[in-house]
Amino acid sequence: MLKLSDFDYNLPENLIAQFPADKRENSRMMVLNRKTKTIIHKHFYDIVDLIEPNTLLVLNDTKVLPARLIGHKQTGAKTEVFLLKPTSRPNIWDVLIKPSKRVKVGTEIVISDELSAKVLERLEDNGEWLVELIYSGNLLEILHRNGQIPLPPYIRRKNDDFRKLDFERYQTVYANDEGSVAAPTAGLHFTKEILAKLEQKGVELCYVTLNVGLGTFRPVTCENILEHKMHSESFEVSEKAAEQINNAIKSGKKITAVGTTSVRTLETVYQKFGCIKPCHDSSQLFIYPPYEFKVVDSLITNFHLPKSTLLMLVSAIAGKDFIFEAYTQAVENNYRFFSYGDCMFIN
Repeated sequence: MLKLSDFDYNLPENLIAQFPADKRENSRMMVLNRKTKTIIHKHFYDIVDLIEPNTLLVLNDTKVLPARLIGHKQTGAKTEVFLLKPTSRPNIWDVLIKPSKRVKVGTEIVISDELSAKVLERLEDNGEWLVELIYSGNLLEILHRNGQIPLPPYIRRKNDDFRKLDFERYQTVYANDEGSVAAPTAGLHFTKEILAKLEQKGVELCYVTLNVGLGTFRPVTCENILEHKMHSESFEVSEKAAEQINNAIKSGKKITAVGTTSVRTLETVYQKFGCIKPCHDSSQLFIYPPYEFKVVDSLITNFHLPKSTLLMLVSAIAGKDFIFEAYTQAVENNYRFFSYGDCMFIN
């Protein structure tokens, strides 16, 4: 039985990155060679030399919503509304509310003169609520004026003091489709110049979209990890992307995924159809060792939280012992961890 405690490790708090690197491409990068079981230390700008010319690079082009809304109840109490995802009903959203102890159905939380949230229903067990967003005009524009980028809780600083920085840096340079409440962080290291150099070298770029939800980061609480249920996250594979990926598989071209979200998108679609089909669907795929990857050959990824489903996924692709050796070296060499931190290339 795979135990949750098998995926724990000690991380000094000072290694949790609170800010991004001075430049995206200056992050450090650990390179893991699975065949030789060797580890070398590079910087992300070296990725241009490390990725082979005949490679399909698959990136998640989702864009982070300014989903963190700070408002007040009629009593004056400060209340946070965290947008998770829209429902099929117009203006009705699935959200988290903090603090939620005294929130009741019918409570109105005023964010600003142009936006408020009326509480409709508490969803069972998971701490989520349904609210109606009350506004007039274009919601995305209103969110950009009133919302904050939803940084993970381990970034412990006042993000309203660094609003401009986070709007720019907690977003990939190729972000396109607004709908995530967290960034696909492996992509944060890329610049437009690096992408152009890769294309000049003969690397083919391919974009899919998976809207990252809180489920990716929710802690696993059961000691037997097989009892863990993943939250659903929506994704889309376009006709162009499906054609690129299928052609790469047929021709034996190496497929390198940027981030665990790209991995889960590709593997979910292949499991469902036996090939990559254009589709708009959702994934609850939980990847842990041992797992036979059907599409992905190599992976660019950040360093993940102890006991997380993301750490289990990278353990499946590289081998648990090798990953934990790499994480030990990362701590010893003062790598920066998590969303704004350094990365690894598992080759």
